[in-house]
Amino acid sequence: MIPSELLIEKGATVKKVESAEVIFHENSPSNFYYQVISGRVRVCNFLPDGKEVLQKVVCAGEGFGEVAILDNGFHVASAIADKPCTMLKLSSSAFMEILKDYHSFMLLVTQRIARELRFKLFMTKMICSYSPEEILFHLLNKLNDENKLICGECHRLMLTRQQLANMTGLRVETIIRAMKNLEKEDKLTIVKGKVFIPSYCTGKVEG
Repeated sequence: MIPSELLIEKGATVKKVESAEVIFHENSPSNFYYQVISGRVRVCNFLPDGKEVLQKVVCAGEGFGEVAILDNGFHVASAIADKPCTMLKLSSSAFMEILKDYHSFMLLVTQRIARELRFKLFMTKMICSYSPEEILFHLLNKLNDENKLICGECHRLMLTRQQLANMTGLRVETIIRAMKNLEKEDKLTIVKGKVFIPSYCTGKVEG
């Protein structure tokens, strides 16, 4: 997203975190911008009963924490390392300086926020209007279209069934049943528990 060299020039430090380590909590101050070098981070909320609501997954080369900086508010979700991660950590003031000095990066950040908003609207429509099989099919198809969380070489889904449940609000058992039904329709393949999405998978839903 933003070149690592520029972030380091502006004072970014390298931060390494272990899997399941909390990077920031929901409702905490927005003091830093983070950009993942390696590993993966999930941004999520926790309901009173402890259930996780998965908002998004941040992969290598992507940033997070910028929304709260831009509106000078608190983080609306927690960020947790999904795998061991190495990331760059930049102060919020230095991040804002970059956006003011480099309009191209301001545009990139704005476009990414717009894509994330579009995705949330897409998910809301799916969850409110479709069956579990349709929700799962259209979600996987959208991820496939965007080359997100699906291996570009083998087309393996890089989300667990639990994470799909946390993302859609469905139960894990419902996700498993929906996957089996989609497999019968040749819309995905399950091999030794791993899920593969056909490269020809189509059926876009506008979001």
